[in-house]
Amino acid sequence: MKKQISESLALTAILTLSGGLMDAYSYMCRGQVFANAQTGNLLLFGVNLTTGHFHVALQYICPVIAFAAGIAAADIIRFKFNNKKHFHWRQLIVLLEAVILMGVAFIPRGFNLPANSLTSLVCGAQVETFRKVQGSSMATTMCIGNLRMATQSICDYFFTRNRDAVKKAAVFFGIIAVFIIGAVIGNFCVEYLAEKAIAVSAALLSVSFIMMLINEE
Repeated sequence: MKKQISESLALTAILTLSGGLMDAYSYMCRGQVFANAQTGNLLLFGVNLTTGHFHVALQYICPVIAFAAGIAAADIIRFKFNNKKHFHWRQLIVLLEAVILMGVAFIPRGFNLPANSLTSLVCGAQVETFRKVQGSSMATTMCIGNLRMATQSICDYFFTRNRDAVKKAAVFFGIIAVFIIGAVIGNFCVEYLAEKAIAVSAALLSVSFIMMLINEE
């Protein structure tokens, strides 16, 4: 059985770096809106809605809708291109993600709503496209599920003494650490590159695309 590059640790690490960077970018550079953490956006949408800040509330609900649209778009592409022989549907999604984020880099700061919505669209597509690492469920754009898996694996080890559980915990804690590193990198990039910082995330996605392309060949 051929090993899936989409589930490899190396590809997961690069995608997770990009995920952390995207969240830091949208929060630090685009009006403190989350690209990935839609729970936070929904919370802030509700708070601003009840306080009558409807314009601010709009800044938070649009990325949520875009995130859902990204999930739907990834599924549509999967159904339409799943049986193509010359390329894998995941390659197409990663390439489109890189192109969209490169476009976001040229959106001025005065237009944060479309910039955040497009970034969340990419995040939604990514979270739907890459859902496993080494056979286990994971996410490259958020940490809550990965933290659950890591903690569960530690508990499994204490009850079963299965060393594989420790290895799995290490993988998921490592993914969380990589996400944090991506956020740190994102913060530095925003400081020096401002709205162009998201181009670094596009570059990471381009590397992911090349890795998948080489693997297929």
